[in-house]
Amino acid sequence: MVRDATPEDAQAIAVTHIACWQEAYVDQLPQDFLDGLSDGVERRREFWEAGARAPGDQEALLVAEVAGDVVGFAHIRPSRDALAEETTGELSAIYLRKSYWGRGIGRRLLTEATDRLRACRFRDATLWVLDTNERTRRFYEAAGWVLDGSEQPDQIGDTSVREVRYRVTL
Repeated sequence: MVRDATPEDAQAIAVTHIACWQEAYVDQLPQDFLDGLSDGVERRREFWEAGARAPGDQEALLVAEVAGDVVGFAHIRPSRDALAEETTGELSAIYLRKSYWGRGIGRRLLTEATDRLRACRFRDATLWVLDTNERTRRFYEAAGWVLDGSEQPDQIGDTSVREVRYRVTL
């Protein structure tokens, strides 16, 4: 089931967020960095609680739930890109626990997030992903998202990474 998040989901979202990073970014980010993420649950809980408590007019925080447990989440918002049109939304986060990959739950979460972007009257949507994250890139491409040629450097902990941008017309 995919539904709107509530403030009560914030702890589960924070734990899921960190666990998903630790599962998805093995061999892409240093293991000591990934192990250290567990110390940041409270900070992430506060962040996601605020997002669930008072989403903006063009924002949504969704959770994927299985048997009462939050196993994934997605966040949409207006694009944060400096030169983006007002009609461009962003899928700023989408994560699913590894043990649920390949079951269609991620696709349902992405579909609902895309539907919400449409409902917010965005005409296009973008997302950023690590260029090394091949599995996730294939997931987006299978859903119709395409590389738009934009790249940006980022710093995650002490590691320099490169992100690529995908886009979809809504």
